[in-house]
Amino acid sequence: MLLPSSSIPRPPLHPHLEWTPKRYLSDPQPPPMDDARVLEQEMAAARQLQDGKAVKKTRPRRTVDFNAGMGRWNLLRKHRPNSTYVPSMRPAPPFIIDLLPPIAYPGNSSTSLCTKFIHTSTNKIRCPVNVVTGSTSGEFTLWNGLTFNFETILQAHDSAVRAFQFTHSGSFLASADQNGIIKYFQPNMNNLTAWAGHREAIRGLSFSPDDRRFATASDDSTIRIWSFEESREESVLTGHGWDVKCVEWHPSKGLLVSGSKDNQIKFWDPRTGAVLSTLHQHKNTIQGLAWSPNGNLVASASRDQTVRVFDIRAMKEFRVLRGHKKEVCSVTWHPVHPILVSGGSEGAVLHWDLGGPEPTTLQPVTQPRATLSQAHDSNIWSMAFHPMGHLFVTASNDHTTRFWSRERPGDATSVGQDDEDDAMVPGFSYGGTNKWWGKDEDTAVGLGDNGYTQRAPFSGDDPTSSDDFIPGFGPSAVAPKQSGPLPGQEEMWTADSRGEEWGNRRGGWTGRGRGYHPNGPRRGRY
Repeated sequence: MLLPSSSIPRPPLHPHLEWTPKRYLSDPQPPPMDDARVLEQEMAAARQLQDGKAVKKTRPRRTVDFNAGMGRWNLLRKHRPNSTYVPSMRPAPPFIIDLLPPIAYPGNSSTSLCTKFIHTSTNKIRCPVNVVTGSTSGEFTLWNGLTFNFETILQAHDSAVRAFQFTHSGSFLASADQNGIIKYFQPNMNNLTAWAGHREAIRGLSFSPDDRRFATASDDSTIRIWSFEESREESVLTGHGWDVKCVEWHPSKGLLVSGSKDNQIKFWDPRTGAVLSTLHQHKNTIQGLAWSPNGNLVASASRDQTVRVFDIRAMKEFRVLRGHKKEVCSVTWHPVHPILVSGGSEGAVLHWDLGGPEPTTLQPVTQPRATLSQAHDSNIWSMAFHPMGHLFVTASNDHTTRFWSRERPGDATSVGQDDEDDAMVPGFSYGGTNKWWGKDEDTAVGLGDNGYTQRAPFSGDDPTSSDDFIPGFGPSAVAPKQSGPLPGQEEMWTADSRGEEWGNRRGGWTGRGRGYHPNGPRRGRY
């Protein structure tokens, strides 16, 4: 079809009349530094050169400030056209200012994947960190949530801190240590009281919804319920056949769940002390438990390398999550979205999105939504989310506490990578692969002869440093340690030469080449 000549675009008669920008032609530059500050830095560098020291490059401390996002979210809630309107994100740095808190995206779990490394915090006395802010030296460390420097360090206990939790109101905190001592503190770290609660180490502590009571789990195979105000023991729950490693109180009901070295998960009525139900799905020690924020699901982490999620409404198994190469040490839930995070003894952190599609016959295994394969160098004993869900902290046996945040639109770097070609919105690559944003995840370290990731040896790997070390079953009976899955791991701790299942005996094969250990595989804290 021929167009009329008047509709055909013609070149301009006067090209010099076209508009061209005359200002702001260069990229934005950082603000000029104060002359006094520049002079101070030059003098400091000169002093270091005189002392024969290498000049350290100064880097500004990273800050993750949520106030701007919360202010924009509160303003948007008043002025948005409807109750579900949220500005769409675009994968470009100019739209970072439009990133809102996780609560603003109730249907988008990808905005809550805390996979961007922010800061590593280390105490002056280097020692394994058993719980967030509590270490094996008995110290409490209060870290600043914006700049991640320490605010307060307190020698709170004479032995390793094993459990630590604030009340729901935030007015008090309770802690317990290796010797079975329980202590109360105020948020300013003022010690209120202390007493001996158990004969052996206390492994778990959890408050009731109204903060009037709390429960403790101990290696003496008992769970004790205490009156918080009176510091008085109310009842003792017995039923586990071995050390109780964790206990959690339901977020809104009178219900307790505990996990033990006898491979069992038990539900308790704290009023009567009766066992309501027992789950036997795990084949090894349960090392961590966590209730979902709504209280309908409970997740368990075990030394059988699996994370299992149970629905207490039907008292049935909801999901089985397999992805760790070694034992799973800790587990926690995101406060807003159905995201479960697990930490393993190989130093990996896995994010599981339970709001995604359920496993099918074509894909029977649930794949992790995001994987931090080298988050730490050793066991990850404890993890916690910021109440708003934008920050995540991990505590490890490698003496460090590390902070992670959400990736921002257009971020140029990803986990363990310095150069990233493709800008993206966090989490917008849902799929069933073990890649991280389409990149290979195991690029930070080399692979050993056996094909598994190798890391530097750590003192916590020594069997003699274990709490349960038995003389006579020491290093002489143990072959050199190997990284990665144990032989025959695909069969999930299958029967031994006599046909007995793992769960039917108190011991287990060490899996290190030779020798039967009467208490099963030994590693790290246990």
